Amino acid sequence: MDLNFTEEQKLLRDMVRNLCEEHASTRVVRDMENDPLGVPPGLWTQMKDTGLLAMMLPEAYGGIGLDMLDRAVIYHEFGRALAPGPHFASSVMGALAIEKGGSQAQKDALLTAIGQGGLIVAPAWLEPDNGFGPQGVQLRAEASAEGYRLDGVKRHVFHARAAQKLIVLARTGEAADAIDLLLVDTDAPGVTLEQQLSMASDTQYKVRFDGVQVPVANRLGAPQSGWATWEACMYEGIILLAAQAVGGAERALEITVEYSKGREQFDKPIGSFQALAHYMADAVAVIEGAATLVLEAAWAHTRGKSIARLAPMAKLFACNTFRDVTAKCEQIHGGYGFTLEYDIQLFFRRAKQQQMNWWDSRHLEGLIAAEVLDGTGRTIDDPFAV
Repeated sequence: MDLNFTEEQKLLRDMVRNLCEEHASTRVVRDMENDPLGVPPGLWTQMKDTGLLAMMLPEAYGGIGLDMLDRAVIYHEFGRALAPGPHFASSVMGALAIEKGGSQAQKDALLTAIGQGGLIVAPAWLEPDNGFGPQGVQLRAEASAEGYRLDGVKRHVFHARAAQKLIVLARTGEAADAIDLLLVDTDAPGVTLEQQLSMASDTQYKVRFDGVQVPVANRLGAPQSGWATWEACMYEGIILLAAQAVGGAERALEITVEYSKGREQFDKPIGSFQALAHYMADAVAVIEGAATLVLEAAWAHTRGKSIARLAPMAKLFACNTFRDVTAKCEQIHGGYGFTLEYDIQLFFRRAKQQQMNWWDSRHLEGLIAAEVLDGTGRTIDDPFAV
């Protein structure tokens, strides 16, 4: 396994870093906190113009021919900048779900539009008090004259207000994985959006469905194939979230090292005190370890190898590292670390949020344990699944 970046990957990294420095500064991050749309116009336009919105797409739909290692390079830079916006929800998870599960007509109608920035798609997956596994999906899609009728609630729907369409995971049978993916317009009758505040002040919504009618033509894939499609998307997506976490941890440490050199106590920089220096040394070690694990997972995907163990391991370790490193960085900043004026709190709040989002630590541990114990890749029974 060769984890040295190619010249093309170095150029890609530098391009994305420069783009983020210009259009995703911490000023932009702050401006987007609790914003109803959460889409920074300048950054979104640059992502469109540079092809980043199409990074997951086949070249036939406007993709730019990237593999998972290339995409991990991009998400590492997004993590360093805390780049806000619906890129992961729409350009990664939405695009993957449509590409993997959609019909040819659905792909033709939607994928190019996502890559060109004309369409934002938001997955509506998680539900109040339910888990991350298939049994956590209890919103029912009852058969109706028009196709399906949706009644229920989804939460943690990122950027729902900015999206034109939702990909709704809905239960259509009694088997654990009897789930369909349904395309629903956000302005459809019976759809209600309620913004939810979060630790990271990112843009999340609770979405209510009251008698929402969905045509059969809006189903992605064969009946009750939705969970298999969604799970396959998640395994790929969490590699990028892990890369994002490593980038965030790396930048948080850089900020803290700079602070420790300039902040003085007892007439010398605080970074010269052994206890604080060792905190930062420990952080370097775990960040490097997380980066290697993420790149191994991305490399395995690129080579067509199984990521059933590596992808959950990468997100678990990288997100734990992001959270632990930023907690230490907060301590090194002292009281300043807990004031809104200093940027380190931006990283700390997002680190914890990312640890809990999509597949959280507990679910990831269950997936890894299942792989280790029996190689099934299926999580052990979770008493809190429903």
